[in-house]
Amino acid sequence: MADGNIDEVVRKINREKGVKGFIIINAEGIPIKDSFDEVEPKMLTIHYAALITSLVAKARAAIRDLDVTNELTFLRLRSKKHEILVAPDKDYILIVVQEPVCV
Repeated sequence: MADGNIDEVVRKINREKGVKGFIIINAEGIPIKDSFDEVEPKMLTIHYAALITSLVAKARAAIRDLDVTNELTFLRLRSKKHEILVAPDKDYILIVVQEPVCV
């Protein structure tokens, strides 16, 4: 993903209603860009990156175990406080944290 593409994705994400923040991490799980404005934003970003990287690896393995021709393309987690959207790619993982949407 080129820097221009990353910047465009970031602009689109930030315009969405209810988005609390995003993180883009590389294939090694290292955060390369984020938008959290917490008191200790880097700790929150690192925590999300570590947990989501591990979760994506497990989800990818589960999908492959179920069907070797299939692959993980998106993961959505929802709690009472947040909804976490995860879009894994070959080189990057995009994590978006937003307010839960009532359906």
